[in-house]
Amino acid sequence: MLVPGSNSDPSKLRSMATVLICRRFPGLSRVTAFSTTTKCKAESGSSERKQKKEETPEAANTATEPAATIRLLNPSGYRVLYNPSAYAKSRAASQQHAARNRGQALDSAFSSAGTAQVQSTFSTTSSQASPTIRNALPNPKFKPLLEQTLSARPSAAQAKEKAEMEKTEMHDSKEDPRMFQKGRPEYLSLSYNKFELIEALPLEAGDSILRSITVCKDNQSPESIADYFRKLSCLPVEQHVVLRSDPRFNRLCSCAVESIQLFSTSELIDILKAFVRLVVPPTHPMLNACENEFCRRVWDMNLDQLLLVADCWRCLERSVPSYLSILFSYANLHWKDLTLPQFVQLFYIIGEGRKSPTDLMQKLESLIWKYFDSFTLEEVGAICLGLFKSNSDVSDHVMRKIGDRVSLQMEDMSSYALVNVLKMLRYARIDHLPLLKKLGKVIPPRIPMINIQGIMHVALTCSSLHYYDEDILAAVAMSLPSKVTYCRSKDAAKFLWSFGCLEYEPPNEEQFYSSLIEQMHRKLHEFEKFPEHLLTGLLGLAFVQRFPAELIDYALNDEFVRKTRESKYDLRKDLFTLGKSVEIECPAYKGSRLSPHLYEEFTEMVLNFAKEEIYVRPEIMEAVSLLESMLGGPEYVKSHMLLPHTRSSDLEVHLAVDGHPIPFNLKGATADKKLKDIGVNLTDDLLTQLIKGRSNSQSPVEVENEAKARGQERAEEAQAPCTGGRTAFSDGASAAGARLKVWPQSQRSLETPLSPGLNQQPRELKLAIQVSNRNHYCYCSKRLLGLHSLKRRQLRQLGYVVVELPFWEWFPLLKRTRSEKLSYLHYKVFDPALLSGAG
Repeated sequence: MLVPGSNSDPSKLRSMATVLICRRFPGLSRVTAFSTTTKCKAESGSSERKQKKEETPEAANTATEPAATIRLLNPSGYRVLYNPSAYAKSRAASQQHAARNRGQALDSAFSSAGTAQVQSTFSTTSSQASPTIRNALPNPKFKPLLEQTLSARPSAAQAKEKAEMEKTEMHDSKEDPRMFQKGRPEYLSLSYNKFELIEALPLEAGDSILRSITVCKDNQSPESIADYFRKLSCLPVEQHVVLRSDPRFNRLCSCAVESIQLFSTSELIDILKAFVRLVVPPTHPMLNACENEFCRRVWDMNLDQLLLVADCWRCLERSVPSYLSILFSYANLHWKDLTLPQFVQLFYIIGEGRKSPTDLMQKLESLIWKYFDSFTLEEVGAICLGLFKSNSDVSDHVMRKIGDRVSLQMEDMSSYALVNVLKMLRYARIDHLPLLKKLGKVIPPRIPMINIQGIMHVALTCSSLHYYDEDILAAVAMSLPSKVTYCRSKDAAKFLWSFGCLEYEPPNEEQFYSSLIEQMHRKLHEFEKFPEHLLTGLLGLAFVQRFPAELIDYALNDEFVRKTRESKYDLRKDLFTLGKSVEIECPAYKGSRLSPHLYEEFTEMVLNFAKEEIYVRPEIMEAVSLLESMLGGPEYVKSHMLLPHTRSSDLEVHLAVDGHPIPFNLKGATADKKLKDIGVNLTDDLLTQLIKGRSNSQSPVEVENEAKARGQERAEEAQAPCTGGRTAFSDGASAAGARLKVWPQSQRSLETPLSPGLNQQPRELKLAIQVSNRNHYCYCSKRLLGLHSLKRRQLRQLGYVVVELPFWEWFPLLKRTRSEKLSYLHYKVFDPALLSGAG
């Protein structure tokens, strides 16, 4: 048996190594020759190689493939290191890799120190990195030989699954948005084609060109300079780095800058395209001269040329706001002449430039209608992505038209284009129910084949539109743990927010949340730059009662709070909600907390907003007015925010366990008295009622009307029934309410109990009445959203009984009679189940 480090015969060693490598890496079946440091002739091993080819099935079809050479530098004590990172390349990198190594031999080496690392690149026509070595396993018969020297490796099935997943997760942010360009040949003249077949320039020819560029002579024409750039850009990819750093190339660029105004527009475009092929850095000095010259020539160019140049700037990743501004001005004048491909390409440029020219967008919207039926589905996706990236507003009518078409043809649409439509629906806040329902059927089977960023946008669209679809969410949840390591900090945060917002508990709940929390820990360094993502994720967790102490401690410490102040987003509300939620729900938490000064600042900010936007809503004002009338005055009701960090209002009412309303809002009553000092008219009936009390059969409507009207009016109002047959006020409650309104101001002190009986209050029942609206619930359902569920949970923890006036009951009542509204409120406030629970 061959043992590493032994003095075995070198020829046997070479033979065994050949078998080992071929079986260890089936993808290396092209290997047909070995050379060693002893420089043995290749012929000495030819018979062995022939024999191994016959034994190895993978070698049967390798005769026409280029030969690869592996040099065995030191056979003693060698070992192979498994290096997945050498093969897991991005799509763009793998394409350059393939071009760089096409037709070249594989060159691997084993180090003389006894450590070796196989480094290889494969020629491929695919845009993906080859997973061949990753998937290979050692032959079992060689396991005793390798078990002490090879690193631990996954099983074949695991390796294959991982390779497939990496292939799925590869996302080229420059290339993927351009997929629509493959649908029409017209785009070839409007955009840079990186897949254009060009004739490779031999190294000798390139060197000859560079030698000729020794001095910038006056007789060098712009045509010859442009031709030099075209030819040099055709050098093999691996020579591009060397070329860009060559002084002679820099001299050629200097010559071009000096002659920049002498180039024709087509020559200047060819130079720009050559720079794209050479991957010239966006800060290269010559690009400055090119940008200035193109800006000067805009009005002398046609739209095809303008769009092509803009596309080249995008490929170079160079920001050119001045050029784009002039381009948009040009398009604004000629918008009626835009062809369909020009129109879509312009939308792509607008999106990639992240700039939305308002006056132009209004005109382009009319062209959407003009070409709508002729768009391919990929072009629809490209338009939506352009709108989304440029934060462009578009009419609801247009988005609903897009939704109509997508809902009918969703099965024929690529997942990438579909996700782009979802992004824009989310941005425009369009609740297109047919599309969302169709999404629930089409997207779940696709989830495993969509990369993690696409899946995130699917989940985020559902949560942003408050659309709860268990099939979609379950598919996302089941797919995510195996993909979680591909999550950016933003992705992990949005997943947590989406599931927390919709309060969905996935079947793999513990695995789902633990994997995301672990990824948040791994991405902790990213939150220094993007603090909003950490708060987003932690709030999503808080909605479902999960509070990871270490992450919370990090988020609430003074240094991180300072970073939130520097963010382009206002994160004060998020910090406020998180800090107070931890305070209420995690009494044992010992980590960082927000300072009292910050709490005061945040509370004031939220309350000021509530005064302007929440307390004045008609449905809330009507409820407050009716409750005050029903219970006896403003001292019995308080409209405010019990939990300001939850950003919604409450109507607070206190009841004794025997049903008596208890006055507590003394400040509110004082304010009311400053506005008006009036009471009810004393009548014989009212005096009798004050002295003797009233029948338990009277309704709250009767109580109010008896204090305002006489005789026939009171008799008519007395016919209003009490909804649901709930028990009316007790005698004591009625009398107390009446006394409060009749006594003159001089005889009342709102800072002290109004009667000896109120000095010894029975145990209170504190009601937190919620006037809900549609934004508190999932779309078309009665499923409460995460923030409002968190609020009610915390109110209960603080001892409040939550009573809801749901929008589907209360809003229709706003159009009904006062009697009906009073009866409904009486039904809600004096529910015997609440009183019996308190007792």
